[in-house]
Amino acid sequence: MNTLHIVYIIVEVLIAVTATLGNALVICVVRRIPAYQNTTFYFIVSLALADIAVGVLVAPLAVVLRLEVVLHFYACLFICCILMIFCHASIMSLLAIATDRYLRVKLAIRYKAMVTRRRIWAALSFCWITSLLVGLVPMFGWNLRKPENPIYLKCSYPKVMSMDYVVYFSFFSWILVPLLVMCALYSEIFNVLQTKLKQNATCMKGTRILYGREFKMIKSLALVLFLFIVCWLPLLIINSISHFCQTCRVPLPVLDVAILLSHANSSLNPIVYALRIKRFRKMYILILKTHVFCLKQEPDTSKMENTSSDQVIEESI
Repeated sequence: MNTLHIVYIIVEVLIAVTATLGNALVICVVRRIPAYQNTTFYFIVSLALADIAVGVLVAPLAVVLRLEVVLHFYACLFICCILMIFCHASIMSLLAIATDRYLRVKLAIRYKAMVTRRRIWAALSFCWITSLLVGLVPMFGWNLRKPENPIYLKCSYPKVMSMDYVVYFSFFSWILVPLLVMCALYSEIFNVLQTKLKQNATCMKGTRILYGREFKMIKSLALVLFLFIVCWLPLLIINSISHFCQTCRVPLPVLDVAILLSHANSSLNPIVYALRIKRFRKMYILILKTHVFCLKQEPDTSKMENTSSDQVIEESI
């Protein structure tokens, strides 16, 4: 095992630990504060679950691919499909968050009547079922299996996955299109909020504060989307280059960095929440003190629990 392999494995382990613990902390915060148990935070929990899966499943399986362990073709293909499933689960969760905030801003009066608990669960089910189906498409035949090739092989992504599927179906159809839709939604949200802030410049102080908090919350969620794009775009570009330019050879260290960057994205969201959302940060510290460092007993959290969901969800730095 060379130095490059060792460095890659160490970084994957660090990403796996931070992604798992950080996003478990996010879910713990949402569970402990009833006011957080509303639409946007349901979708944030969905995103956190996808990120935990990156730490628990994707990062270890990526090491298997990196070491080119000898496996049955379909076992290797299934590993690659798992990687695709949770990438798309993150995308769909981000799209659900953007759609929810768009409805909240654009249709403020009818929002609570439209976004019922039943519809939330239907949206979550759609996100995960869609991700599962899109990710498992190669298992149903869109792969590189040929009867004349050995059934056992050194498992790696390019040996089993069709780049037509990866580039045209996965990237262009189920990643790029949702990303463009999300960018359009956030752009419209910012425009609507800026207009409302200008219109209410001379109105009641409470109304201005409400729109100001909403604006800050949207900036925090848009930052999560921006980080996703920054972390995943290099790998997607490399895959596209490899597909359209058969003679091009991407250096292995560059590919490793792109893969690690895409996985590292799952560790960043808890940090964004801590930096941007005040109550998240306070509860992080509280949980770490009481359950990790055992520094003091947990204080009464009834004030947090009795806070309205509208106030809590919008209370950002």
